[in-house]
Amino acid sequence: MSTPSTKGTVFETLPVYDARDLTEGGDLARIRLADQLYTLRITRAGKLILTK
Repeated sequence: MSTPSTKGTVFETLPVYDARDLTEGGDLARIRLADQLYTLRITRAGKLILTK
């Protein structure tokens, strides 16, 4: 069984952001979408959590 290739798909053109840049080296960042604020958190295990 082979894995699907992303070559030539929209994935190649999506912007990539480093979570450490968003949190400025910390572990929390606020992200605004329209009039809503979200919190991005990097856990001790290196996982990302996005909450409203």
